[in-house]
Amino acid sequence: MITEDYTAFFKELAKNNAKEWFHTNKKRYEKDAKEPFLNLLEGLLQTLTDWDSRILSDPKKAIFRINRDVRFSKDKTPYHTILKAGFSPNGKKSILPGYYLGIDATSIHVGGGLFMLRPPELSKVRKHIASNTSQLLKIIDDPTFVQGFGQLSGEKAKRLDKSLLPAAEKTDFIYNKQFYAMAEFPLEPFYGSEKLGEEILEHFKIIKPLNTYLNEAFD
Repeated sequence: MITEDYTAFFKELAKNNAKEWFHTNKKRYEKDAKEPFLNLLEGLLQTLTDWDSRILSDPKKAIFRINRDVRFSKDKTPYHTILKAGFSPNGKKSILPGYYLGIDATSIHVGGGLFMLRPPELSKVRKHIASNTSQLLKIIDDPTFVQGFGQLSGEKAKRLDKSLLPAAEKTDFIYNKQFYAMAEFPLEPFYGSEKLGEEILEHFKIIKPLNTYLNEAFD
């Protein structure tokens, strides 16, 4: 279970984000942060793999590395101050819709949908929305979705193919380049509690109809 030690590690990492400090505290990272995070993922995957058998059951294949890729970043600090995981069919870097979890020192970030889309896949999703607009609106306008996540998120394009303009009159979400929803809530109430996994799954359950809808674009 995730405890106060998880928070303590990431707060200290934020103040000492350097390789020397991390290597000195690597055993703390493994014991207080990575191990409980992986245990949490293992529990979540028992449900997620039932929902979609294409999701890989190994939690180690869902977790993202704590090391940052600093090659093209102005921020040269070597480590993320959050542990993240992605649950998508065929792996965390899949182009298909999936679920996301991130836990930093104080907050839980949970969501899902499509985060990164190449032009061919984006075209498929937009055509699917154009042909099934009312179905999408029913999902994202549902009171449970709105209460849990607010609204659908994603960067919007400035231009749209002319053939899709009629659908844009029904929803401007067709301009989106990504189609996802995210929620954030505090970690502290869930220290040492089995209810953390239950709360995350409740949010994933709300995202599930959106992922099912988006998956239809790739069938």
